[in-house]
Amino acid sequence: MDINYLKNISNFFIAGINYKKSDASIRGQYAVSTEQYTAILEKATLTGLNELFILSTCNRTEIYGFAHCSHQLIDLLCSETVGKAEAFTKLAYVKNGNEAIEHLYNVAAGLDSQILGDYEIVGQLKTAVKVARQNGFVGAFTERLINSVLQSSKSIKNNTALSGGTVSVSFAAVQYIKSVVKDIASKNILLVGTGKIGRNTCKNIVDYLETKNITLINRTNEKAEELANELGLQYAAIDSLPEQVKKADIILVATNSDEPTILKSHLEGEGQKLIIDLSIPYNVEAAAQKLPNIKLVNVDELSRLKDETLKRRTAEVPKAKAIIVELLTEFIEWHDMRKHVPLLKAVKLKLKEMHANPRFIATAYCTKEADANIQRVINDMALKIKAQNQGGCHYIQALNDFITARAKN
Repeated sequence: MDINYLKNISNFFIAGINYKKSDASIRGQYAVSTEQYTAILEKATLTGLNELFILSTCNRTEIYGFAHCSHQLIDLLCSETVGKAEAFTKLAYVKNGNEAIEHLYNVAAGLDSQILGDYEIVGQLKTAVKVARQNGFVGAFTERLINSVLQSSKSIKNNTALSGGTVSVSFAAVQYIKSVVKDIASKNILLVGTGKIGRNTCKNIVDYLETKNITLINRTNEKAEELANELGLQYAAIDSLPEQVKKADIILVATNSDEPTILKSHLEGEGQKLIIDLSIPYNVEAAAQKLPNIKLVNVDELSRLKDETLKRRTAEVPKAKAIIVELLTEFIEWHDMRKHVPLLKAVKLKLKEMHANPRFIATAYCTKEADANIQRVINDMALKIKAQNQGGCHYIQALNDFITARAKN
């Protein structure tokens, strides 16, 4: 199916849900695993869509791409998620064209994150696009857009204090512990899950709580052992989880399991425990959350923590927006020029034909000089189109310019 006619900026959509209108339990229903992502891309080809990517994090699930309408993308996304398309649509924000593109710039800059300036989203965006690219779903438009978005994000990080300090979900968890727990050094801390978020959380605990009374558990024991050795901590096998939960005063859960990792049976009848669940979907059993000896904090509650760092970051938003406007404007100009490429190619071909025709002008005119003049004419034409947006008029002008240049030679 030829859908190249769709590759116009007005047909570029983003449809998504995030923390602003849906809590973590709802977002968990639309979280997209690597396997689901691959399955969605396979289905996309059957529906005639061939340029899209999906960004799925603890704070959002978004699908970006070219389509006839947003419902095509929503139906495709929800064909593989636990949550249904109808419920997604009620909660979703939908943008297209320039508005959709600006949204992506804001997301990559951390302007749309639960914690303002959270830079972890950049790595997640790169991974999302990498999967799409490996499956053949990144075309010239998306490639150029992502490069511009990443350039903007990098410039914001280097030239503003929007990401200054250390504020992320993992750091917010440590800040929360520090604010509510006394005598932290005497507490047994258990961290379950040593993926990216788990690693960051663990390092923040060591750095900011100044304790190493931490035990690590991961489904892959080698990963827990590696991090424990790196930081001088303890680790335990996954099958010892119930025992380690009973011993712990503070439990942090950063797994990506589809089923709860911490169960009611692990906690019932034990002492007071603080549990921080950094997972999406939640990895603490619902029944366990209601136990009187349990204080549970999840990612949504952590996002509400405010501190001086966030205030300083807020003051940097105008600077970040100015950088985005500059890079976004350049991208839009690039896109607008793309539609003139067929015209520029046609003019270049016509000029070459004119040069090759001996009946056109008898004056001797070498090919090297002709090629240089043709390219100058095409470059000048492109600049005039960009400035005045009058393609047809410039076609005629280009022919006149070439004839004049040839006559002079």
